Amino acid sequence: MTPATPDIDTAVVGAGVGGLATAHALGRAGRGVHVFEAADAVGGRMRTLHSDGWRIDTGAEMLPSAGYTATWSLIRELGMAAEVSRVPGALSLWRGGRARPHAGRPLGLLTGGGLSPRARLELVRLQAGSGGDVGEPADPVTLEEFAASRSPEVRERFLYPLAAGFFGWRPERSAAAPLLAHLRSTGSTAHWRTYRGGMDALARRLAAGLQVSTGTAVHRVAAVPGGARLTLDGGTVTARSAVLAVPAPVAARLHPGAPADERGFLASCTFAPMLRVSLALARRPATAGGMRGFATLIPAAEDDLLNVITLDHNKHPDRAPDGRGLVSLIAAPPATAALMGAGDAEATAALAERAERYLPGLRSLVRRVHVHRFPHGLPEATPAALREHRTFRGRPARAVDYAGDWTQLRPCSEGAVASAQVTAARLLAHAAERPTSTHPVRPGRTLR
Repeated sequence: MTPATPDIDTAVVGAGVGGLATAHALGRAGRGVHVFEAADAVGGRMRTLHSDGWRIDTGAEMLPSAGYTATWSLIRELGMAAEVSRVPGALSLWRGGRARPHAGRPLGLLTGGGLSPRARLELVRLQAGSGGDVGEPADPVTLEEFAASRSPEVRERFLYPLAAGFFGWRPERSAAAPLLAHLRSTGSTAHWRTYRGGMDALARRLAAGLQVSTGTAVHRVAAVPGGARLTLDGGTVTARSAVLAVPAPVAARLHPGAPADERGFLASCTFAPMLRVSLALARRPATAGGMRGFATLIPAAEDDLLNVITLDHNKHPDRAPDGRGLVSLIAAPPATAALMGAGDAEATAALAERAERYLPGLRSLVRRVHVHRFPHGLPEATPAALREHRTFRGRPARAVDYAGDWTQLRPCSEGAVASAQVTAARLLAHAAERPTSTHPVRPGRTLR
């Protein structure tokens, strides 16, 4: 039974961008909020490691100028607009021994990008949404089914590499419509931006205005009369409401008593694992095939092990000390499963050896290595998840709710920030009356 006066007003489990943005929105609405994070720092999948002048992003977050309405609104609200800058030469596609620049830009279609005129015309129609397209974002047609009627060039050199590189998706598992909707809404890669100071800049700014306990794991959340009960290492905490801002499989484990209209989606919302190896280098490496700019997508037809190479020192000058280099190697989806269970040395050796083809002499420059493993990397918009999503969206507001990109089936930070707006509105609607002041608990280490 929940005490008459809960320990806290609202508990948010997870200090990724989704959880922190939800806490921020609730705080602005007058709710008392306490955020609990199991890791020792905020950011989740948008965390940056700050080490001896290197700023090592654990993910590959980009800020398109279009399609990220909720994110840009939050950036402006926090006064951070001056803290983002353009990423030059943001995206290339490797083909035939060369890095083809201007991928995802109109200029790429004009200059060819290594594609035939027929394939370029097909891409124009595809990006315009014409010519036998899938329907609504909830359309369950898989990417593999959709791509079957496309030319091999467009299928193997555009659709599949983008799905793998952006989302870690396998075409036989995930639906085409959410991917196409994301590509069309975000527009040209020529307008990609990044955060100065690391991809965790937004998370750190949000956390600075919130009460956040890092190093504090929540093991269970249960709906009880009057609110929710959270089980932590040091005991239990009661709250008027709780938000699970963690991946769907983790949320299902923490909240086993979820109602039936939530359990179906929680069970079907699977995630693509992600493996990224970041190499801090003594100097900037030599490149092959004209590779420059920031990120190069490598189709499976070219390489079955490497999916993306990012020259992070080109992303923003503050990512590496002067004269040094920073490179990240992202495993292809089929290879990720095998390497996830390998040791750091084995995974690094496999990816770095293969990367020599694109960055000759790379291994001789390595000074330190950081391996980032995300078993729950990015949510897969599978047909099963799309079918369950409608029921999940239509559920009534409750004391225990969820936030994160998976709740929108949009695997990006915009999905996470947009989910925060939805979740905050649901919790505010659920509240029968304005919460009274409560005494926040302070388990674990509190971030200041």
